[in-house]
Amino acid sequence: MEVQEIKQRFGIIGNSPLLNRAINIANQVSPTDISVLITGESGSGKEVFSHIIHQMSPRKHGPFIAVNCGAIPEGTIDSELFGHEKGAYTGAVGERKGYFETVNGGTIFLDEIAEMPLGTQARLLRVLESGQYIKVGSSKVEKTNVRVIAATNVDVYDAVKNGKFREDLYYRLNTVPLRIPPLRDRKEDVYLLFRKFTSDFTDKYRTPPIQLDDEAQQILINYSWPGNVRQLKNMAEQLAVLERDRIITAQTLLTYIPHETSNRNLPMRLDNQPKEDFSERDILYKVLFDMKRDMVELKKLVADIIEHGGVAANYSNHSQTINQLYRDIELPGNPEAQFTLQQPVNTVNNNSNNNNVDAYNITHDAEEVEESLSLIEKESDLIRKALKKHKGKRKLAANELGISERTLYRKIKELNL
Repeated sequence: MEVQEIKQRFGIIGNSPLLNRAINIANQVSPTDISVLITGESGSGKEVFSHIIHQMSPRKHGPFIAVNCGAIPEGTIDSELFGHEKGAYTGAVGERKGYFETVNGGTIFLDEIAEMPLGTQARLLRVLESGQYIKVGSSKVEKTNVRVIAATNVDVYDAVKNGKFREDLYYRLNTVPLRIPPLRDRKEDVYLLFRKFTSDFTDKYRTPPIQLDDEAQQILINYSWPGNVRQLKNMAEQLAVLERDRIITAQTLLTYIPHETSNRNLPMRLDNQPKEDFSERDILYKVLFDMKRDMVELKKLVADIIEHGGVAANYSNHSQTINQLYRDIELPGNPEAQFTLQQPVNTVNNNSNNNNVDAYNITHDAEEVEESLSLIEKESDLIRKALKKHKGKRKLAANELGISERTLYRKIKELNL
């Protein structure tokens, strides 16, 4: 059968080369019994091509059923496709025949095949390879002779790479790939389809015919039509019902076309997105870096004490570290109480007689409490300091720590701060 005859028989409107090629492939594959994978955007007419393949095949007198895999819950899809025995699960009060049993000798159209669960995909692969399946709750192998036509509006190869679709099933279904072109690639067909739809709806609702002026025609043709033929058909019906003025201008037409931004297909910028995946690592790195810096300062301080015998004049380069130690160390048994340095460490040797006293106080206090190296305690301490610095404002504290506010809130809950 020629392409034009197929168009007339199945009501297909358009003269696009891409459309003609898709019809020609469907025509060539129809007499065979191999599986076909139809790909195309939502609303592009994939189910129409499944009817073409079935009606022009030797199975045309057999049953045909279209199943939307995305509309069946994951827990019941095996029962829907393959049937179940009585008592197979709670609520299975009787035996049920599945689609592969009722359509035996015909064609089953599995729409949105990419939404099928992985477990069901394995059972479907078994049917495609050997025609065998097992009902839910049964151990008896059943046989069926069904031709499978699948369709999807997503990139199945990407789903395979992401582990959401079985690779072996993909290659088994993709024996003959059939791609339906989107309406934006069939600009020469847009106005033809619009006239066909408006004519049908004006006859249906008994309203006067609708016409577009030249500017409105250009807008109609150049629009991208993300909903494809389905969207164009819905808009034609709205115009046929709602518009009193039957000459549609560009201004009127724009009220029915959704506003389209120029970057609708561009990737989303993630500059301001919360970095939840890296928050744990970032805060641990910050803790480790702070610990390393503190250890270096302590090593220098201990080296000076050993070399100069505890002379206070040599602490001038380490006064900030010593004072920080007094502020950080917590008293045992009372986390709220902290050591405080009554008088900052002298950075100038005012009295040589007090050198030994100052050195004794420093070394004695430093030896009393051993600093904890626990990451959890360090993390808790950093968060507490940040909250205290910013007077309890979590957003500012989170920015200071380099993490998101959501992560900070979770940490506060986990550490009981």
